[in-house]
Amino acid sequence: MEAPALAETQHAFDGVAPTYERSNAENALLCSMRERARRALTDRVRPGSRILDLGCGPGTDAVPLARAGYEVTAIDWSPAMVGEAARWVERAGLDAQVRVHRLGIHELTRLGPDRFDAAYSNFGALNCVPDPSASAEAIADRLKPGALLVASVIGRLCPWELALYGARLDWRRAAVRFSRGHVPVPLEGRRVWTRYYWPRELARIFEARGFSTISIRALGLVTPPPYAHAFASRHPWFVERLQRLEDLIAGWPGIRSWGDHFLIVVRRT
Repeated sequence: MEAPALAETQHAFDGVAPTYERSNAENALLCSMRERARRALTDRVRPGSRILDLGCGPGTDAVPLARAGYEVTAIDWSPAMVGEAARWVERAGLDAQVRVHRLGIHELTRLGPDRFDAAYSNFGALNCVPDPSASAEAIADRLKPGALLVASVIGRLCPWELALYGARLDWRRAAVRFSRGHVPVPLEGRRVWTRYYWPRELARIFEARGFSTISIRALGLVTPPPYAHAFASRHPWFVERLQRLEDLIAGWPGIRSWGDHFLIVVRRT
């Protein structure tokens, strides 16, 4: 990814920072995905551990993790997001449990010599790094041996999206996720440069940097993607049943590679 695209991505997230937390909280589909990602961490990593939150946004996960007893170092490339996170941490009285840094994942070498018990990245922050291999190496350098990385990543094959844009005969939009490299994705009038992954594609990048893959599951496989929240709010009973089905089958081989996002857990070996 070239520097102008990286700056454009930062500008896009700066623009949505003031309303990001509220819009997330009002979106039941996002909340459901976030809950499952966070649970993948808390089920495997004990309270009191040191967590590196990669792409923390306004602190949507950092604050609850701190309240649950974790010590969190939260970083984000967007200065506006970092400002929102710092304010929320201060209001919550968690300054001793959460440190917030204006730092991109691609700048992890500037973080210092700290080592962490786990790293956590939610809602596609890893999709926006300029060089995934370099970022994987930098993350590895910040983790203790045996430490986990839990990441929610935007995938290539979203059944709902293919059905939606296929029905409109908008094949160009339906094929965006299969692009090679980074592509511009609209975000409230701005653009985020995003690179999509198959789970095994991303797993191989981390395995080459000293990680082993623990688990992969789909998120948004049979449930609608988060941008369909208006549909979900009109049909909560239907979406609830879809979520139950998804939780049953999301880890099945083959289909676990599908979905709006996938949730991957890797271990630093």
